[in-house]
Amino acid sequence: MTGAGQCGGQPDGVALLSAALFAMPSDAIANVLAGDPAKAVPLVLAAAAMGLPAGKVRLGRMLLEGTGLDQDRAAAFRWFWSAAGQGDVEAWNMVGRCFENGWGIAQDYRRAAHWFTRAAGAGDAWAQYNLGHLYLNGQGVTRDARLAVHCYQAASDQGHPRAMNVLGRCYEQGWGAPRDQQAAAVWYRRSADAGYFRGQFNHATMLREAGDFDGADHWLSRATASAPPSSAAVIAAKAAERKPHSPMTHQPRC
Repeated sequence: MTGAGQCGGQPDGVALLSAALFAMPSDAIANVLAGDPAKAVPLVLAAAAMGLPAGKVRLGRMLLEGTGLDQDRAAAFRWFWSAAGQGDVEAWNMVGRCFENGWGIAQDYRRAAHWFTRAAGAGDAWAQYNLGHLYLNGQGVTRDARLAVHCYQAASDQGHPRAMNVLGRCYEQGWGAPRDQQAAAVWYRRSADAGYFRGQFNHATMLREAGDFDGADHWLSRATASAPPSSAAVIAAKAAERKPHSPMTHQPRC
């Protein structure tokens, strides 16, 4: 490997790191690769160069996000593709993400659906969640809200907080399943408990509509604290719109 953007060869010093990695058990390698990107770069490069799928996927993510290395989406896609060819399930999902969003490769929803389906069938919760979006929106596949709910349910059963929130939306709105406010409330609460800010916001909104203002304020505060800055400002504004003495109105969801 002559650089992070290549898929073969080894730079100076990587051979020694490769030898060290070779002697580690797989769980230790996973912990090392998941460390601080700035410190993990040499080991990630070594793991990728020695052909470890986990190293290739980690390197792809770093290149995709520009963490620890300069952003290079085309190179990221090549690493994901290489790991996918070795049968790595996480790589299958990431190849799907690249096709879905046009990251380093031309956008192609049909091919995204292919890779998400493959990873989802292997039990990857993120792929199940991502495939659910394609079915819900009819991107690359025939729109099928029922299949979307099936995908979200599968991911939710594995504890995926975002899938839990969207599953709540499906039950609340009747997307692919009969409307069921109780089921919606259950899944919003589970998403909220798992720390997802949208689930926290939606759970708080349902509490407000039920007249539980103290509970709603608690969850709105948690949503504001856990949301990214752009979303936190919106949530804070929504929280300020309604006071305990205000008349009840239906609130928008996240």
